[in-house]
Amino acid sequence: MAGPTGTYGGRSAQERRAERRERFLRAALDQFGDRPGYRSASVAALCEAAGLSTRQFYEEFRNLEEVLAQLHLLVNDWTEQAVVQALTGAAGLAFDQRMATVLRAYVTAATADPRRLRIAFVEIIGVSEELERQRLVRRSRWVELIVTEAEAAAARGEVAPRDYRIAATAFIGAVNGLLHDWTAGQFQASLDQVVDELAALLRGAVRPPDRD
Repeated sequence: MAGPTGTYGGRSAQERRAERRERFLRAALDQFGDRPGYRSASVAALCEAAGLSTRQFYEEFRNLEEVLAQLHLLVNDWTEQAVVQALTGAAGLAFDQRMATVLRAYVTAATADPRRLRIAFVEIIGVSEELERQRLVRRSRWVELIVTEAEAAAARGEVAPRDYRIAATAFIGAVNGLLHDWTAGQFQASLDQVVDELAALLRGAVRPPDRD
């Protein structure tokens, strides 16, 4: 018999563990992102959906919260990759055009799969202090992106220089709320309408009206 670091069926122990972990995460995306939802899920049901044993589950995760935490990071990573690609493609564009391109990439990636959206904006809320810290850390990365882009635009003379952090934080909150309500069917709108509305909000955030 091969040792724990040997090969079996042409795959290493690390490759087999990675495959098991991926199967658990795929099953959890269905279980947490659709029905029954994270709060009604169980280890036994998740293992059955993944076609794996509870022993294998506890070899990979401490509990269901750790699975949710990993899914939340993955969902954010997928969206972030789409945004980074859009930023690269929008190099050299003016701030308004650049942000419109980024917003379209973000909205498209974030809402492409309702399960991912539910993980990011619904199931993660109120689970534990640890997951709340993780959520805020990942949210702060989106705030930093807006701040960085606004400051670069200010350096180019496209917008007035100022502290953009409050405006960026408020904008990200508005984005998350809008996407949640849109995908939940609270109002009817096309992708273009949602992107246009968010772009207008961002323009207003970085170019506030003059005060007397």
